[in-house]
Amino acid sequence: MSDAKVEVTHHEMTRLDIHTAMPFGDFRTRFERAAPAFDDEVVRDLVERQAPWADMRAAMEKMAPHELIRYVTIDTTAVMSLAGNRTQAVEYLLGNHFIAESMFRHDPHALLYAPLRVLLYSDGHGDAVFSLDQPSTAFGSLGVAEISRVGLGLDDKVSALLTFLGVQVAIDPVVAQPRR
Repeated sequence: MSDAKVEVTHHEMTRLDIHTAMPFGDFRTRFERAAPAFDDEVVRDLVERQAPWADMRAAMEKMAPHELIRYVTIDTTAVMSLAGNRTQAVEYLLGNHFIAESMFRHDPHALLYAPLRVLLYSDGHGDAVFSLDQPSTAFGSLGVAEISRVGLGLDDKVSALLTFLGVQVAIDPVVAQPRR
C-alpha cells in the first residue's frame, strides 16, 4: 500500500437563487426546451470515428441553441414527497463539451464544476427558483486566468439563457486571482 498525498484547497463559491416569478411547471417546460437534452448518440459517433474536434464544436452548436445542454435531469419531486415534502425539485447537469474542453486543457480540475449543477425548485407560492453556484466563482477558484475568463463567460451564458426565458437578471462577475 502506498502513502497517499492529499492536497487541501479552501475556496469560496457564491450560490445564486434566482426567483423567476413564473409557475414552476411553466418555467421547467420552457427551460428544458431552451436547454435540450444531450444526444449521446451524436457524441458516441464522433468518438467512434475519431472525428476532428471541429466536428464536436459543430455538434454542440447544433445541439445547444443557447450554448448549453442538459446532460442529466433528476426529478426528485416524487421521492421527496414520500417524506411529506411538497416542494417540486429537479436537478440538472448543464453544460457544453466544447466549453468544458476550453478549461480542461488548462487544468483537469475544471471538470469538478463542468457541467454546471443546477437546482430548479418551487417556492412557497409555486413559482420556480433557479439555483446554481455562480460559474465565475466556481471556476475562478482554480486560480487559472484562462479558466476564470471562461467562468465569466458562463455567467453571461446563464444570464442570456434566463433572459431568453423571460427572467431579467444581471449576474455580477466575480474575478478570482490566478495562482502565483
